[in-house]
Parts: sequence; structure tokens; C-alpha cells
Amino acid sequence: MIDPGEEPERVLAALGELGLSCAAIIVTHSHLDHIGAVGAVARAATCPVYTSAGDADVVAHVNDHLWPGFGPYVEHAPEGRLEPGAPIDLAGIRIEVLATPGHHPHAVSLLMTGPEGDQLLASGDVLFAGSVGRTDLEGGDWDVLTESLALLAREVGHDVPVLPGHGPVTTLRHELATNPFLTQAAP
Repeated sequence: MIDPGEEPERVLAALGELGLSCAAIIVTHSHLDHIGAVGAVARAATCPVYTSAGDADVVAHVNDHLWPGFGPYVEHAPEGRLEPGAPIDLAGIRIEVLATPGHHPHAVSLLMTGPEGDQLLASGDVLFAGSVGRTDLEGGDWDVLTESLALLAREVGHDVPVLPGHGPVTTLRHELATNPFLTQAAP
């Protein structure tokens, strides 16, 4: 599971309805709308949590980092680290970790390859269909985000489905052709 937002009951109900179990939780970045349910889901599913080294403390002590109107949450210290360039294998899926800061200083994107070779990119809040992540929050940086977008355009197949942290699925090919932010960043 990637970035279980803020409603653990809803997340766990969806797993139950689909007859699925959670092998691990992976955090692309530690904004509250991406980590609010981490502790509760990890506890209920008895699964490990993986974060970047820079996000581990925020996830472990999420209630020390609340925004107005958010929380409180179940806290959970991550068991695993996401290191760019150090792939991990979870539940038969090979996950390549790509450092993609700009929206958040410790953000990562995840290029996942299934047993049959099919791929999916989880971009967190770096790239959306028709847009990109905000850079006006603490730690955001437009110049760094453009470098991250260029990295995705270079390293990820353009027809690989992109699962953003918010909104519909897209592809890099579509975004390179239509997304004004991406065409500026990665011409």
C-alpha cells in the first residue's frame, strides 16, 4: 500500500472488501494527507512501513507535526528505509526508488515492476495528470521539482502508467505532450 491518507477505517474496509492483505506500507513523502493512516493500517495489518530516511521521524512522531484540522493519528516507527538506487522486493514486486524532491524535500517516486514485467510509477505528489506538486509548502522548491520531473522523463518509460498521489492515472507520454509544467521542466 502506498501513502494511506487519512481514513484508516476506509482503507482497511477496502482491503477487506477486495479480499486483500497488506504486505507493506510505502510512504512517498511525509505530508499528513499521505501518512495519516500509516500507523493504524500498519497495526491492523501487522505489516512493515518503508519511508525515506528523511521522513522516518515525521512518520514515527506524526502527532508532533500536525496541521490545523488534522489528527491525532496512531504513531508508528518505520521498519524499512527507501534508498534511491537500492531496489526492494515486496510481495513479488520489484520497486526502484527514485529521489524526486521539489514538492517535498524527501519525496520519492516508485517504479514498480511486476512478475510479468509490467510496470507502474507511483509519483506521489511530484506529477499529476495535467499538473505537478505544489512548491509553496515548507521545503518546496520549483527548480528542484523541475529536475525531478526531468529525471522521471529520462528514467521511466513514457508509456508506463503513472499513479499520482491525487487524481487520475496518466502516462509520461501524455504529460510530456499536454502538461505545461512538464513541458517546461523536461522539454
